[in-house]
Amino acid sequence: MFDKILIANRGEIACRIIRTARAMGVRTVAVCSEADRAALHVEMADQAVLIGGPAPKDSYLRGDVIIRAALDTGAQAIHPGYGFLSENPDFVEAVEAAGLVFIGPSARAIRAMGLKDAAKALMAEAGVPVVPGYHGTNQDPEHLAGAADAIGYPVLIKAVAGGGGKGMRLVEDPAQFAQALVSARGEAATAFGNDAVLIEKFVTRPRHIEIQVFGDGTDAVHLFERDCSLQRRHQKVIEEAPAPGMTPEMRAAMGQAAVRAAKAIGYKGAGTVEFIVDGSRGLRPDGFWFMEMNTRLQVEHPVTEAITGVDLVEWQLRVAAGEGVPLAQEALHITGHAFEARLYAEDVPAGFLPATGQLVHLDFPAGARAETGVRTGDVISPWYDPMIAKLVTHGETRAIALRRLEAALAATEVAGTVTNLAFLGALARHPEFCAGGVDTGLIGRDGDAMVAVPEPAAWEWAAAAALAIGLTGLRDPLAGFTLGGRLWQDLCLACDAQEKALRIAVTGPGRAVVAWDGQECVVTADDAGLRVAGAPAPVRGVRSGTGIALFGAQPRLFDLADPLARHSQAGPEADIVTAPMPGLVKAVFVAAGDLVESGARLAVLEAMKMEHTLCAARAGRIADVLVAPGAQVEAGAALVRLEETEAV
Repeated sequence: MFDKILIANRGEIACRIIRTARAMGVRTVAVCSEADRAALHVEMADQAVLIGGPAPKDSYLRGDVIIRAALDTGAQAIHPGYGFLSENPDFVEAVEAAGLVFIGPSARAIRAMGLKDAAKALMAEAGVPVVPGYHGTNQDPEHLAGAADAIGYPVLIKAVAGGGGKGMRLVEDPAQFAQALVSARGEAATAFGNDAVLIEKFVTRPRHIEIQVFGDGTDAVHLFERDCSLQRRHQKVIEEAPAPGMTPEMRAAMGQAAVRAAKAIGYKGAGTVEFIVDGSRGLRPDGFWFMEMNTRLQVEHPVTEAITGVDLVEWQLRVAAGEGVPLAQEALHITGHAFEARLYAEDVPAGFLPATGQLVHLDFPAGARAETGVRTGDVISPWYDPMIAKLVTHGETRAIALRRLEAALAATEVAGTVTNLAFLGALARHPEFCAGGVDTGLIGRDGDAMVAVPEPAAWEWAAAAALAIGLTGLRDPLAGFTLGGRLWQDLCLACDAQEKALRIAVTGPGRAVVAWDGQECVVTADDAGLRVAGAPAPVRGVRSGTGIALFGAQPRLFDLADPLARHSQAGPEADIVTAPMPGLVKAVFVAAGDLVESGARLAVLEAMKMEHTLCAARAGRIADVLVAPGAQVEAGAALVRLEETEAV
């Protein structure tokens, strides 16, 4: 076994690897960018090496610098985690040329599965069923459009070097194909440096079921399936294992197909074979097709660990050190059910826009496995994926595991940035999902209802007012003591575009009365939190600056507003298109003087590994273009200004 390994990654996966390595007595070296100098993975590792600036191209994608760091620190092997260089065959070869061990598959195996079109051809030869589609090399737009016509709509345009939903577009009508192709190619070129695409038939009631495989270069086993059907824009939101409704016959067929795929390329280490499944007629052995193979550890690997009792990172280290597959197929069994929910800093009502901010408070419940790379005080920056944590629960049955997930989400506390916690909770309570009826279109069908935010209840306003004055810290026996009547304090709170004027008076240690709109209620504070008349349980929350966060099944963000402030409701800023988040301007499609229709594409902003198209909110004439492609902009920066004009 290795004495020391270097982890060529950051965030939660780096912390995950460090924990297993430490348990095995293996020392670790972390690498970090300028933005990650004080990151959790740096603190956890035995050593750390600064490798460059905050942009991935200046740090985590610099393979030569990472290899030099491994050699300088005496590391014997490099674990790539996932993302960044994990599926880069050139990096694998460079690692091995330097006399180091790459903890993962061979460069040959990665190349075999790195391009989706070639991988599908290889899988067809190996007897693995593949989705009907065009996987050829002719990238002429007219030829691709003709292939889509021949396959039959709806179709998926997919980057051949893609992953994570990037470079992927669903096209339901031939008239949409040309624009979707341009968009997919642009995103693919940005994410992977390769704009080639393939065309596949889109299964109308699809389920995304993947098989965890593990090989030692000669032999291979599977560790059963994960259902990743709950997706938004082709990105996984909640994963589970095993798949609802799975039959022994289909599990055996899918497992055997995945093992054939792994053996066909001499696979070594942890990998995932992803299948698209036709869920319209139930799970049947003849209703699944190969999509792609991810030649790395997957984000959702903890659910497989939960149901099998296997530490996949430990297996990776052991096989990379020269051991065979630790367990035979017949020794692997499923115990119970597990879920994983991906907690992100993102503004769900605003269209799931990635968010930034300092985590002024972060706490996870004891009853769930929380995979995270951040802690209280850390900053969610614009440079990397905005994932805060993965919450994993396990239970004897699917229903028990799901109830535990719902409880864990409600008990997770985040303050300092908006998150998707409420959305995840709504998913966990969704009747169809609870019944096991999952497919990749569920969020698209019912997303509006799950995103809808109910108005704050009266007790929530009262709790926010109590937090605003620091009631939880008022334990002095004389707190609120007066010789006359109550001493009222006026507050103005805002939440979800609503504003409310309240009055609050402290009436004793940890006790206050809140009044508004002719009504009053008593709020008390103790170690469990706040108790408000009408609230079903103690309420927890924190105040940071003018922001007040309430935790629970429906997290709330209040702002302590200045009642004397006056804001104009209309002005020239209404005609200005601004950056919704910090990012890089990838393209600008208009110039001063152009006439545009409502919904016309104005610019593309790249932020947090995704491209975001900014469109005109109304028809008009472009007055000014205030930014050029290649510019790095902050959130709120003015990009394009419209002038009033006659409708076009």
